[in-house]
Amino acid sequence: MSLAPPALPKACDVIVVGSGAAGSVAALTAHQLGLDVLLLEKEDHFGGTTAVSGGWAWLPRSRLASEQGLEDSEQAVLDYLRHSTQGTVNERILAAFIEEAPKAVAFLHDHTRVRLNCPPHSPDYMREAPGGSAGGRALMCEPLDGRQLGGALALLQPPLPELTLYGMMLGSGRDVLHFYRASRSVRSAAFVAWRLARHAYDMLLHGRGMTLTNGTALAARFLLSLKDRAIPIYLGTSVVSLVRENGRISGVDAMQGNAVHRICARRGVVLACGGFSRDEERTREFSHVRSGGFHFPLAPAGVTGDGLRLAQSVGADIVRRSQPAAWAPVSRVPRADGSSGLFPHFVDRAKPGVIAVDRDARRFVNEATNYHGFVQALQATAGPGRPPRAFLIADARAIRWYGLGAVAPAPVSRARFIRSGYLHKAPTVNALAHKLQLDPTELAATVERFNIGAAQGLDPDFGRGSTEHNRYMGDAWITPNPCLRPLDQPPFYAVEIQIGDLGTFSGVSTDEGARALDSNGLAIAGLYVAGNDMASCMGGSYPGAGATIGAALVFGRIAAQTIFSDTAAMVPSA
Repeated sequence: MSLAPPALPKACDVIVVGSGAAGSVAALTAHQLGLDVLLLEKEDHFGGTTAVSGGWAWLPRSRLASEQGLEDSEQAVLDYLRHSTQGTVNERILAAFIEEAPKAVAFLHDHTRVRLNCPPHSPDYMREAPGGSAGGRALMCEPLDGRQLGGALALLQPPLPELTLYGMMLGSGRDVLHFYRASRSVRSAAFVAWRLARHAYDMLLHGRGMTLTNGTALAARFLLSLKDRAIPIYLGTSVVSLVRENGRISGVDAMQGNAVHRICARRGVVLACGGFSRDEERTREFSHVRSGGFHFPLAPAGVTGDGLRLAQSVGADIVRRSQPAAWAPVSRVPRADGSSGLFPHFVDRAKPGVIAVDRDARRFVNEATNYHGFVQALQATAGPGRPPRAFLIADARAIRWYGLGAVAPAPVSRARFIRSGYLHKAPTVNALAHKLQLDPTELAATVERFNIGAAQGLDPDFGRGSTEHNRYMGDAWITPNPCLRPLDQPPFYAVEIQIGDLGTFSGVSTDEGARALDSNGLAIAGLYVAGNDMASCMGGSYPGAGATIGAALVFGRIAAQTIFSDTAAMVPSA
């Protein structure tokens, strides 16, 4: 089922390949500019990696921030991005992102169903760096009632099951905070009870939860917006090749079922296929894979590098970032059917009473650092030729209050996770070390050293809780340091950590107008690239929550605008 006529058209002005944030905003912008646009999606569901993301977008200087008195400046943002990208990104691209970010937010709110809100306090990941901000840049998608989608709800890429509770999606911010505090606060317990009751009601009436949150809500809002404008969306339709005529990309060959159809693009083609998280050939080059480890991407199965291959087939250059992906620590969660899912460890690492140790049973990082930095530290501690191995370890109070990985806080039972082997439990630190095949003497010494400092609110080894972002990720009810408390209440628990990603940073070389460039830096006429297919404007860094989606929204919109300006002299479509 697709939101489109049954037959693929012979021609249109703009073909957009990919239904994530970049592809959706490109299609909507092209339509707003009066262009005839078509959206093709390889998967049978809509939304791509966006739909399984947290739904945040790092978009500085928006009117949403200004309305809250959170003023920012172009210079501050530029200083911050210069610091985080370390000279690896063309400054014209940085300038384009900074100039267009507030316009992208305005476009979404004025012309689509997308609604973002601006938490007043959501620090940049490197808040203390030049130009860093305490809030106003990271925007969060507002939840959506799934009933608004009608039958189109079945077309939406489902959320990761491991990020739901009994199938109920939890939103970032207030939802998660209340679930963490449910065993310590009457108000939070009442909120959790209300959410569970509402979810049960939805399950009885509809067979699924209807409160869409995070990236699912963002994808749903894009789907509604495209539906409002009757923009054709063809799901289960993959592009197998680009058509080049007279030195210009003039269309695509698209496979639907077993048939290949040629579609003419009078103005241009936008590649927004989501990057290469599941491209086995490219991910073999990741350092942890070369060392004998495995890679566990969070992206849907169809994100196999199609955009990069298509661009390369017509001479586009590929930029290889020093950090080729937006890393995320994940854990593998056994499912009842014998398969396994993935849980991304965004929040639990920073909570009091939790530490991370490597294969040598030693701490290797400030656990409250951002997920991208956490994985970089894990890669570094493994060393060349050794596959990374790490665990998150918590005591009884920490797991009761915050949960650990896919294990929810009390009163949800932990028994099935222990039975499946996902959650390791032992009465003492020594016993836990034996279960994890770690050196018990070393692990006991690590925990003892950590506990001495944590009892005073200090982390002399890694400075956990010393930055504003660290403290934001901790528990404000814990003093003097919201990130620290000794691991001193048995039994003890552990979850093994693997390396995954939220999207890829290496990608097609582009200019500030999202035009694909060849190895000589010349634009390939008619070809435009955005989202994770584009070499990231963030370089190999992750400056704040939603950095990948923020860049996707900005350059997806820029791609459509550039197509319009590049082809303004062309005869308009009938």
